[in-house]
Amino acid sequence: MIKQAIAASLVTLLPLAVAAQEGDAEKGERVFRKCQACHAVGEDAKNKVGPALNGIIGSTIASVEGFSYSSVLADMGAEGKTWTEEELAAFLEKPRDYAKGTKMAFAGLRKEEERANVIAYLATFSEEADGGS
Repeated sequence: MIKQAIAASLVTLLPLAVAAQEGDAEKGERVFRKCQACHAVGEDAKNKVGPALNGIIGSTIASVEGFSYSSVLADMGAEGKTWTEEELAAFLEKPRDYAKGTKMAFAGLRKEEERANVIAYLATFSEEADGGS
């Protein structure tokens, strides 16, 4: 009986979790405004205080050419760790907890929906990835 109740709960909650992870790129563009002081995306994106984020999803962590990363992110990249959607979501939630010693001063995006939306927005720049991967 308990197993059936758990299974029923999972069947009900799973589509919600998947939908939350998919995100809305249009809404993510608005969320990205919080990031624009330090990061750029798009055809003419250049590194600023933070790296340009074209092609970030699926790229090796700390791999944008011409950007000087904190040692913690450089070490993650050297280990072969990549920016999956899940890794980005964890980083964006609270960067300093995800990568202790990161130079990123941003406190994070507390709302799961905002993280999913900004990741969906970043995914729209996957084709423009010269330095991102």
